[in-house]
Amino acid sequence: MQEFLTPAMPFLAMTLAVAAGLVLSWLIRKTVLRLNRRRPELQSTSRVARLPLRLALCLIGVRIALALTTDDGGWRSAVDHLLLIALMGSLAWLAVAVLLIVEALVLSRYSVDVADNRRARRLRTQMILARRIAVALIVVLAVGSVMLTFPAIQALGAGLLASAGVISIVAGLAAQTSLVNVFAGMQLAFTDAIRVDDVVVVQKEWGRIEEITLTYVVVHIWDDRRLILPSTYFTTTPFENWTRRQSEVMGTVEFDLDWRAPIEDMRAELRTVLDGTALWDERVGILQITDATGGYVRVRILVSAADSAALFDLRCLIREAMVTFLQQGHPESLPHMRWEPVQPAPSRAMPRQPAVESSESVESSETVESGRPVHARQQSDPQDSQLFTGSVEAIERSRAFTGPGEEVFEDRDKTLSARS
Repeated sequence: MQEFLTPAMPFLAMTLAVAAGLVLSWLIRKTVLRLNRRRPELQSTSRVARLPLRLALCLIGVRIALALTTDDGGWRSAVDHLLLIALMGSLAWLAVAVLLIVEALVLSRYSVDVADNRRARRLRTQMILARRIAVALIVVLAVGSVMLTFPAIQALGAGLLASAGVISIVAGLAAQTSLVNVFAGMQLAFTDAIRVDDVVVVQKEWGRIEEITLTYVVVHIWDDRRLILPSTYFTTTPFENWTRRQSEVMGTVEFDLDWRAPIEDMRAELRTVLDGTALWDERVGILQITDATGGYVRVRILVSAADSAALFDLRCLIREAMVTFLQQGHPESLPHMRWEPVQPAPSRAMPRQPAVESSESVESSETVESGRPVHARQQSDPQDSQLFTGSVEAIERSRAFTGPGEEVFEDRDKTLSARS
């Protein structure tokens, strides 16, 4: 049969093979879409498999056409080897695309836009991690299969298998940190510790779990920053998960008010605010006085909401409504700083002490009282007289402490000069 083939036959056969591959891929896609016409999400996800399916079918057709229209050896062996490597790559690409389609179909059955979406978020987290693990395995198998198509590598395979134990130990020690993060990521996915879209508090930051990979976790913080943490952080460090069992949460709004605050009127206003908003889930809504020290009354409002985002908005709404209510209707309840003047204590009057005078002036001093002269000679009680109090006895005693006169110093100077 080979002697009837012309040089143009291989090119014609390959052209027909490529056309057949394109037509067959179109038929397969249309058939799959018709069988799943009740799933509109398949229309968009199936496009990721269109190119790898066409490439794989065309490569298979070209290899068959070359096998039927050419002889073995020569250039055909090299071309066939290249086609085989390309076919392995296209099949790996197609397998990855199929995994993406399966993931999209499974996740489409569970919506995360409902109030209680814990099951959907858990399944989404597990599917994403499982798909990534499968993609990594497919890539490794594809690369390994391509390497085994070379004869030199096939001969080297026996030696590599013999030393696989030593190589695995060395690789494990070298990639210890990476492997720990990989196993930690798998543990997070399948133990349901955290899920995608969980509300967490890590590193004193509030945010949502945006992405979970095999080695790290991305937390979308409330101000649109991204906090990237290794997977081992969530297995070794305590953190807060606000949506672990349920998405409903509670929060508080606190005020420091004056003792004249109208508590009952505030309760009525709180009830009016809660009844007029859809942010409240009607589970908890109370107002209590939790403290009354330091000159203030601590008023705490405890409310609940369906999720943390609604709770934040509800707390802000209650805070604004209560501040406006107190400012407009009860300004006396706003915090005041009180102070009272302290009356000074009456001081003790010190006894008046007369000035020190000579005995002659004391005896001769006179004052006029009611038009009559009065002798003001001071008479002091000997028992009350002190050493130097200004009395007559004290003045006389003070003369004994006046020291020697000038004549004493003159006599001493004369005696010293006579001796010298």
